[in-house]
Amino acid sequence: MIIETRGLRKSFRSRQGREKKTVEAVRGVDLRVDEGEIFGFLGPNGAGKTTTLRMLATLIVPDGGEATVAGADLLRDPGEVRRRIGYVAQGGSTWDDSTAREELVLQARLYGIGKSAALERAARALSAFQLSEYADRKCKTYSGGQRRRVDIALGIIHEPRVVFLDEPTTGLDPQSRAHMWDEIRRLRSEGMTVFITTHYLEEADALCDRIAIMDNGEVVAEGTPDSLKRSISHDVITVGLNGATADAAAVLDSVAFVARLEKLDTGEGLRLFVEDGATAMPQVLRELERNGVTLKSIELHRPSLDDVFLTKTGRSLREK
Repeated sequence: MIIETRGLRKSFRSRQGREKKTVEAVRGVDLRVDEGEIFGFLGPNGAGKTTTLRMLATLIVPDGGEATVAGADLLRDPGEVRRRIGYVAQGGSTWDDSTAREELVLQARLYGIGKSAALERAARALSAFQLSEYADRKCKTYSGGQRRRVDIALGIIHEPRVVFLDEPTTGLDPQSRAHMWDEIRRLRSEGMTVFITTHYLEEADALCDRIAIMDNGEVVAEGTPDSLKRSISHDVITVGLNGATADAAAVLDSVAFVARLEKLDTGEGLRLFVEDGATAMPQVLRELERNGVTLKSIELHRPSLDDVFLTKTGRSLREK
């Protein structure tokens, strides 16, 4: 176990008009992260993901709880935690007028690595992140994807046991995002533990070995993407309707093959949870037609991480 937290909490004071208000950003988070895995924090902006990450990286002090990171106690020995981790902020850290090689050598030297060893590590990192061609050009000439690769290379130049990546692909085009996924998988294959925050459903599903879904400062679900989706245990049929939602709900709420029924937030349709969507779809069509309910659209999909979020919070992460 490379990261373990128990009851981690953090609040902030904010001003609303003339009054100050306490905002609970993180409310008693318990986490267990295994060594050598990609662990993801999935949730909407403002859920508390970055605050939790910054606590684990010793950038802010928790108000309560305890944690160990890479074998060091977060509260008693934050200096040792910092020596054993890497951290890549969402906003990036490259300087416009420095080159990638200069940045990497300086970062290594700041960790007490000798000059010749720092040059060797910088060269290896540039090669590993496919940056050698641009190594001696100023960072302001790089694309967004290239600068993000430099950011991550800076975070691991000292060979930490775990690296924290805050929204590592935000703002990247699809090709750069796919490239970044490959780099993160490579770090995992080399034995590094990668802890990422993201609000992209497809990123968490495709990239992470395990995830924790966070909302309003709390972890609402944790597990592998597949196990979380299986926990929903139903296929989902979305029925679009033209103003007859109440009639359709009355018809379908009583049929045996519908385990649960919810109205869409738009008010113009239903979400049906069924055991076997392929079998249930023609039955839904027959029931609605028999009762004179006009159908606008119908769609079947397997449970997704958004369905997990919806089940746990009552809201869609995509809509947020």
